[in-house]
Amino acid sequence: MASHRRPKPAGRARVSILTGVAAAAVALSAQSGAHADPAPTKDQVKEQVDQLNEQAEVATEKYNGAQAKQQELQKQVAELQDKVARQQASVIEAQGGLSEIAGEQYRTGGISQTVQLMLSASPDNFLSQADALNQAGSTQSGALKELQEQQRRLDQDRTETQAKLGELEATTQQLKSSKEEVQGKLQKAQDLLNTLTEQERQAIRAAEEKAAAEAKAKADAAKAEAAKAAKEKADAERASRDNNRSNLSAPSSGSSSSSGSSSSSTASAPAAEAAKPAAPAANGSRAAAAIAAAESKLGSPYVYGATGPNSFDCSGLTGWAYAQAGVSLPRTSQAQATAGTQIGSDISKAQPGDLVIFYGDRHHVGIYVGGGQVIHAPKPGASVRYESASNMPVNTIVRL
Repeated sequence: MASHRRPKPAGRARVSILTGVAAAAVALSAQSGAHADPAPTKDQVKEQVDQLNEQAEVATEKYNGAQAKQQELQKQVAELQDKVARQQASVIEAQGGLSEIAGEQYRTGGISQTVQLMLSASPDNFLSQADALNQAGSTQSGALKELQEQQRRLDQDRTETQAKLGELEATTQQLKSSKEEVQGKLQKAQDLLNTLTEQERQAIRAAEEKAAAEAKAKADAAKAEAAKAAKEKADAERASRDNNRSNLSAPSSGSSSSSGSSSSSTASAPAAEAAKPAAPAANGSRAAAAIAAAESKLGSPYVYGATGPNSFDCSGLTGWAYAQAGVSLPRTSQAQATAGTQIGSDISKAQPGDLVIFYGDRHHVGIYVGGGQVIHAPKPGASVRYESASNMPVNTIVRL
């Protein structure tokens, strides 16, 4: 018969053990929460975002280089394919020229001319034809050699075309990889920025705008100082020329009054002539035009791979600005670093219009505008602006 005994209530010792385990679990949970990594500060997030943006720009210049190479290879492949087509036509033409001798050999069945002479009903006519055939044979021998040469060229062109097509395919894959790398870096940067509050993001933007405004003020001051110095130099040169002309027009002897009269009568024309500024050097005018073009795009957004006129990456802006001045620059910042005369990395030796190449791998470029400032397309998420050249490590300065 089954037992119907009641279960014994849990003893005090058991309850104490369970309570202790629960308390320990709560304590461990609280302790693990206390040891969790703290959220990064606004400055830490900005530093990480800046690093990602720089990495994205490195990938952008790789993308630009691959894109430029792809375009050049596409052009070369098209030219080679056209060349192959023309060469194929030449081979077909040479083959047609040899078809006649093949037909003649078929008709004669390969019988020697001696036998044909013996069997001919008209030996005189045969001898006349044989002489013509000998001459034709010599001509067709040359045609055969020409066919062989044309075929050799065709095979060579086909091989070169296939090699270029392979190179084009590899470049296209590199282009795709660089694009994916850029997009990945930009997404990570945006995800980091999204961890900040709107107030923190506004504070970062305000700090960058303040720095850009200060850079612009320094650039404007440098321009004003340069214009003042140029005017003072022009005034001094004009005064010197006026004085020289006055001395030449004065009589060798006479009263001071007559000398003064002569000076006043001749001063107006030379002064008017001297007031016309001398034509600037070609490099100076191009530099000024490029700076003006870049300044007209202040506020335009940075977009990787963009070359204007509404958005730019760093080398896209410098290339577009100098194109407005009639100067063609290579596509990437690395190539632009070798587009002119390198004058070192001392920014104090830079002149307005010089390209300033930044970082050890030369992945960034701007245009020097004076006062230690550059105008550039800085990074993803920013716009064309002025910035102190000292904010980035200068690799080299290029004078065009």
